[in-house]
Amino acid sequence: MHRAEGVMKDRSNKRQTGKERRLGGFGLYLVPENKALINSPASSQVGPFTSAVMAWLQLWTTGLMATLVLSVSLDVAQESGLPSVEREKRGPVEIVRKESHPILFRRKREWIWNFLYVEEEKPAPAMYKIGQLRSTKAVRVTKYTIEGEGANTIFIVDDKGDLFVNKALDREKKSSYHLTAKLYDGNGDLIEDSGNFDVHVTDINDHSPVFPKTYNGSIMERSTEGTKVVEVRATDDDDPTTANGELRYSLTPDGDTSAFQIDSITGVISCKTNTLDRETKSQYVVVVKAQDMRGMASGSTATTSVTITITDINDNIASFTEKTYELQVPENKKLNEKIGTLAVKDRDQIQNKLPIFSITGESSDVFNVERSPTKDGNVILMKPLDYETKNRYTLHVQVREDVKNPADNANSADTKALVIIRVTDVDEPPVFSRTIYSFSVLEEQIVKNIGKIEAKDPDEAKKTIRYSILDKDCPIDINAHTGQLFTQRKLDRETESKYMCQVKAQEEPNGLESFVIVNITVEDINDNKPDLAPVEVYICESDMANTVIGTLRATDKDVPDSRTHFTFSLASESSNFSIKDHGNNSADIVVKQGPFSMDDPRSYSVDVRISDGGQPLQTSIIPLPIKLCQCNAQRISTNCKADAQIMGVSVHALIAILLCILTILVIVILFVMRKRYQKDSLAGMKNSGEIHEQLVTYDEEGGGEMDTNGYDVSILTSACHDGSLLRHPDHQPHPSLYAMVQKPPHHAQPAACKGDMAAMIEVKKDEADHDRNGFPYDTLHIYGYEGPESLAGSLSSLESSSSGSNLDYDFLSDWGPRFRTLAELYGVDGPDYYHQY
Repeated sequence: MHRAEGVMKDRSNKRQTGKERRLGGFGLYLVPENKALINSPASSQVGPFTSAVMAWLQLWTTGLMATLVLSVSLDVAQESGLPSVEREKRGPVEIVRKESHPILFRRKREWIWNFLYVEEEKPAPAMYKIGQLRSTKAVRVTKYTIEGEGANTIFIVDDKGDLFVNKALDREKKSSYHLTAKLYDGNGDLIEDSGNFDVHVTDINDHSPVFPKTYNGSIMERSTEGTKVVEVRATDDDDPTTANGELRYSLTPDGDTSAFQIDSITGVISCKTNTLDRETKSQYVVVVKAQDMRGMASGSTATTSVTITITDINDNIASFTEKTYELQVPENKKLNEKIGTLAVKDRDQIQNKLPIFSITGESSDVFNVERSPTKDGNVILMKPLDYETKNRYTLHVQVREDVKNPADNANSADTKALVIIRVTDVDEPPVFSRTIYSFSVLEEQIVKNIGKIEAKDPDEAKKTIRYSILDKDCPIDINAHTGQLFTQRKLDRETESKYMCQVKAQEEPNGLESFVIVNITVEDINDNKPDLAPVEVYICESDMANTVIGTLRATDKDVPDSRTHFTFSLASESSNFSIKDHGNNSADIVVKQGPFSMDDPRSYSVDVRISDGGQPLQTSIIPLPIKLCQCNAQRISTNCKADAQIMGVSVHALIAILLCILTILVIVILFVMRKRYQKDSLAGMKNSGEIHEQLVTYDEEGGGEMDTNGYDVSILTSACHDGSLLRHPDHQPHPSLYAMVQKPPHHAQPAACKGDMAAMIEVKKDEADHDRNGFPYDTLHIYGYEGPESLAGSLSSLESSSSGSNLDYDFLSDWGPRFRTLAELYGVDGPDYYHQY
């Protein structure tokens, strides 16, 4: 009965196909045959008797339900006024043929479908029948054809409509096949149009469960019961809607099942105790079994191991490993450094090992216990140690730990320990009585007893101490044995008011040494005269008697104190001005008589006497110039008369000025001597003997010494003041050859007596005399050279680029009119003339 109801319910959720007939359009279906139900996989797993009973029940139930559905459909049709339907028997069940409704235009189907099922993996050495295609149309000779998935390959139909399968099918690859059937008569005419039907592959339990991955879990110790650890999942390729694919989970005895359980349906592993202790057991391994067929013994199984780690919490307190700890520390140990370690044990992991240490009793301020990186206790020195004062300390140390739950080892842990610290003796350097020494000394005095430095050897040996000053520039010295300080020279507070020196104390002979800073303050005495503060004082032409023209104040390099009292007065009587002292370190300059005039040539000034009132008394007289100005109505100066000022020059500046003047004089004397020497040399050369030179013409093609032709050109260079540079043997003056030669007119030809060289020189000289803009004619092939001892030197322009010559060319004007132009060129300032050209 239940099986039939399940089939009807399943069919009600599917669309109308060729397997079913929809009655009356109301969604009601009936099953014409029950062969598939009898041959279902479920029936194959029971005995023959049970199968027969189930088949009978299914047939009876199907008939009963068909009768009920038919009666309901007829009643509904009658009540709704629909056309009646005709009945027709097709076997054991009546088939209801539905008339077409004129409005819906539905096509009437004549196919009668069976539910077609194929058991998967069923061997098919030969084709076996799974059902029959039938139509309500009566045709003697018929032919059936099918189309669709697996048509004519997997599924084959004969002329009677019997449907066969010729191979084993796998539901996991394909669970249903959609086919279409057609019916033809003997003439090949289509009798029944295509009708759709499905062939379902029924599942068998041919797959075992599989765990897709390895599972691991973790849970904290002391977790409550029911705490989830991990969820495991297995897969099964069989149909999940059947028992073949429904899995059940369980823990097998192969694993540790003492502390964990698993939900048989969800696969969630949870804790079933609240006493998990990592320190007792830190890891569990459980074996999970997954079985299909809802866990029935006939189902397939799969197993996997799950490792469960117990994570740590702080549920144990630290415990000292010893009752008594003994440590040794040298007395010179630096502060805030470790002097020893108190080892503690804790069953928890190091991240949960959190001991807290404390010291009770005396010496808690000298030492401290801090937690180390390894979570032990480090003993730290907080105050300096002195072996000579105390060489043994006893500490009571306690350890505790904050845990949320009562500690597992609360009754067995040692939380108190005794720590004995022994101080060892060390040779220590001298210790000064003070960390810094400060003394004062009066300036301008030699002080023999400024103060005393004292240092002692802290050791039992009590070695002798020797003192010394390390700073070489320190004006203070020290007695090496007594530590007495004294001055080496007089000190001037106005130059430097404070000194800082470093004193060394060393154990004799060459022992340890210490250093200390000594500050010396130089105290002031009244050793500086007062000075007048800068002030500008002027009188106006309109100032009358009793006019205050300025206020005087004084300054003093000495340190001012309550005894400092400046007084002002005139050092010499003045007919125009007076000083009125206010008694508060200031005074006014007052006009005695006025007015004044800018035309008055006199200049005004007063000599001011200032006393500081100190001990000893210091007095100074300072001249104060007073300007005479024209002022406006507000007595603001608009124009002041310039006073003659005496320029004061220091000795160093005066020496520098004298040295500069002396240097300039020496340079001038040397320059004059050089000029004189050059003139004397030139005069001596004028009186020298005849100079013979040759003008050499070189053949451009070369050839050696034989290619030269010598010419005596001494006649060309014999010009002098008297017309000749060459003195005849009688030393009498003779007319110059240049003066004797008459320059021919331009149109005339040169004299026949003259050679080509002479004629050429004459022409060039004439061009130079008349054309001042022309450049001298020079050539490398034809040139005249006067010789190194010639007074005139070379007349070539090849060496005329130097304009720094110091020779005097005024004598060229005495050489005659032919050298006048040359004299004009060289008789002026060389550089200036050069820039003109």
